[in-house]
Amino acid sequence: MPGIDKLPIEETLEDSPQTRSLLGVFEEDATAISNYMNQLYQAMHRIYDAQNELSAATHLTSKLLKEYEKQRFPLGGDDEVMSSTLQQFSKVIDELSSCHAVLSTQLADAMMFPITQFKERDLKEILTLKEVFQIASNDHDAAINRYSRLSKKRENDKVKYEVTEDVYTSRKKQHQTMMHYFCALNTLQYKKKIALLEPLLGYMQAQISFFKMGSENLNDQLEEFLTNIGTSVQNVRREMDSDVETMQQTIEDLEVASDPLYVPDPDPTKFPVNRNLTRKAGYLNARNKTGLVSSTWDRQFYFTQGGNLMSQARGDVAGGLAMDIDNCSVMAVDCEDRRYCFQITSFDGKKSSILQAESKKDHEEWICTINNISKQIYLSENPEETAARVNQSALEAVTPSPSFQQRHESLRPAGQSWPLTARTSSSGSIGSESTNLAALSLDSLVAPDTPIQFDIISPVCEDQPGQAKASGQGGRRTNPFGESGGGTKSETEDSILHQLFIVRFLGSMEVKSDDNPDVVYETMRQILAARAIHNIFRMTESHLLVSCDCLKLIDPQTQVTRLMFPLPSVVLYATHQENKRLFGFVLRTSGGRSESNLSSVCYIFESNNEGEKICDSVGLAKQIALHAELDLEEQSRLIAASSRPNQASSEGQFVVLSSSQSEESDLGEEGKKRESEA
Repeated sequence: MPGIDKLPIEETLEDSPQTRSLLGVFEEDATAISNYMNQLYQAMHRIYDAQNELSAATHLTSKLLKEYEKQRFPLGGDDEVMSSTLQQFSKVIDELSSCHAVLSTQLADAMMFPITQFKERDLKEILTLKEVFQIASNDHDAAINRYSRLSKKRENDKVKYEVTEDVYTSRKKQHQTMMHYFCALNTLQYKKKIALLEPLLGYMQAQISFFKMGSENLNDQLEEFLTNIGTSVQNVRREMDSDVETMQQTIEDLEVASDPLYVPDPDPTKFPVNRNLTRKAGYLNARNKTGLVSSTWDRQFYFTQGGNLMSQARGDVAGGLAMDIDNCSVMAVDCEDRRYCFQITSFDGKKSSILQAESKKDHEEWICTINNISKQIYLSENPEETAARVNQSALEAVTPSPSFQQRHESLRPAGQSWPLTARTSSSGSIGSESTNLAALSLDSLVAPDTPIQFDIISPVCEDQPGQAKASGQGGRRTNPFGESGGGTKSETEDSILHQLFIVRFLGSMEVKSDDNPDVVYETMRQILAARAIHNIFRMTESHLLVSCDCLKLIDPQTQVTRLMFPLPSVVLYATHQENKRLFGFVLRTSGGRSESNLSSVCYIFESNNEGEKICDSVGLAKQIALHAELDLEEQSRLIAASSRPNQASSEGQFVVLSSSQSEESDLGEEGKKRESEA
């Protein structure tokens, strides 16, 4: 006979929606078998109970056998063979429907016993295992729910041990119950054939023995047919016994091999993190907001498909699109005191989703996988090899090359040279450009052993001394309500330029040079390499406000100014040469490592495909500020020319320029001189 459809016992531990969907098909088939066998049992029972109605009972049996081919069994892979066999039986039984009596003992032993045993023992076993599996599945879901609610900040070893032990016990119970349930459903496919054929075979043998009409009704050809069916039943039984033995051995092997996997958070030394994945699937807890401050967490099965993140609930035949993760950003976040949470933000920043992994290994693998997909590595011929090369390049990027010029020499096209000045749309600087770039080493751009700051200082803290001096605020606290003190009007409100961008802070570090865009590129390289080495995925999202006076980092939720950079102090800005989402600027401030000299700090950000646009906006703001400054200096020069210092007026008073006005006048003269030279 053809092969038997089976449930994959090896996939019981994963418990994916596909496995559950296939299980539903087998359960539907078991219900159909039960319904059909009940009808067949009732028909044969009529033969056994009433000898006077033997003809009618055999006729009904024949009718039911003919209708087998009309039954819609979901797993009817052998319908043609079984239907033809049952059709032959139906013809013979129809010929014997004229017989008057059958011995009750022979019918009870040869016909009623096999089908009764199948109905009372095998089908009830399926129903019992189904109930036990449902209870074990619910207990496992409840244990996982309690485990997911473990507090990250207030860890209790006793509670954590009890919850982990509960997850282990429930998962093991579910796995074992599910494997035995699958085994019973697979075995049912064999028992269905036996339960259909064996009672019919016994019935026919009883008819032969009772009537002794072999020469008339039961010829040699029919005996040969019955012999073949008997041989087929024995072959099915032997195949079933062999398959049952194999499945039992598989269950034992899987129980031993799967024991470490029952722990929700396995040992990372035994199960290392794979950072080169471009496809991943598994259960995650998804956060759904139900109100302003309330939210719920739903456990669903997530999997990646190309550049899409798909989700699928239990019982669903197929998954649905959860988010487009091409060019997205992903980072680890703290959310509602839950562990292993991460946030995915779409490329345009309009959609975000917070998910929770079950273990630290899954948490890091999901973040790495989504990062690889975001870079569209999955489109290459060998995605995992490409991801491995990219990650290896990130690791090797920490080792500096002999010189900055040598590091970029291999990337320069033949016959081309670097321009002396950066493109104004993506970079700009105040001051002279360096003419000896070829002689610069990395040490001349970034100070060795310079610490990297990966987070923004909270607005509650006092301003940095260098920033306070540069902005002229003198260490004043930032107003948490975004209002200016004393009823004075903010300088930013008078600015004619207001542009807002969504940015994510990657890091900042002190640099030794601020007169060439290469210092920004080198800072980007070191910060990105350090993040890759130390597995730092979290980034602080802010709104960057560009005006003619300053650059402001604003908290998107509270609208509180986190940091303010005076525009005159921004001396250099540039975007990454390949990844236009990355940009940075150099801020020249007083203080730092040396209190007596000026220091330069480079800030690196990631935007939503707007790096060049942000740099263009900063350049426009500086041009507007420069023209406004020149107009004021022209007025000051005329006033100074009309009234000389130390010269008395008619009332005996003198007009004396303050030191700040003198500095602005000098700046105005130098600006006009540069403009005339240009």
